[in-house]
Amino acid sequence: MSALDGKSVLVTGAARGIGAAVAEAVVEEGGGVALLDIDPAGADTAARLAGRGPAHFFPCDVRSLEEVERTVADAEHALGGLDGLVNNAGVNAYFDAVAMTEDDWDSVFAVDLKAAWMLAKAALPGLIERRGAVVNISSIQARLTIRGFFPYAAAKAGLEGLTRSLALEYAPEGVRVNAVAPGYTETRLVQEWLDQQDDPTAALHGLLAKIPLGRMAEPREVGNAVVFMLSDRSSAITGATLAVDCGVGALFAT
Repeated sequence: MSALDGKSVLVTGAARGIGAAVAEAVVEEGGGVALLDIDPAGADTAARLAGRGPAHFFPCDVRSLEEVERTVADAEHALGGLDGLVNNAGVNAYFDAVAMTEDDWDSVFAVDLKAAWMLAKAALPGLIERRGAVVNISSIQARLTIRGFFPYAAAKAGLEGLTRSLALEYAPEGVRVNAVAPGYTETRLVQEWLDQQDDPTAALHGLLAKIPLGRMAEPREVGNAVVFMLSDRSSAITGATLAVDCGVGALFAT
């Protein structure tokens, strides 16, 4: 029996990268998936997955509560209800705290933190009925960060706080809420960061030299961890954050 047989899961930021890998893992484990993204490429991802299981794309700007509520309702209708929510949509941010504007701050937090609350707000009534699960995609930078990522680390730290709070609030209803925290992963966002360095090749080699496993994680490896957290195989886990970081979180820098 597959981990998610008969389950239906909504994944945000699912057009590419980690979100697309999560959607693929859900389908391969027997589930149906609703892919949400502002990027129309999500339609191609859904079409590719549809041959293997139920997969529907819904364009959605997760910064808008109106759009979120409408799209969650559409996804529930298409899939016959929801058993899982994966809050993956996010943006990196590279700001100076003094130069950053209030609009810049609000823009980052609208996607990286506020959207997770709005999706939970819309999906929780249905998840309570089906004793479902929420998985928030955090980051190792919620606890360990480097220069040049302000205020991304602050937003992700808030997301892990949101995870713990929701876990405690909805445990009596049978809903589990956890986070998965990737480290450096082979995604477009990480590549964009590398491209901003003075010598991207040297930056990559330096980065890999500091990772205990000597490599970045692949998006599907994060997807596998998310499937575990969504499934009954993690039935005693709630309010937790699972690191998928190739050992970076265990490293004491010298």
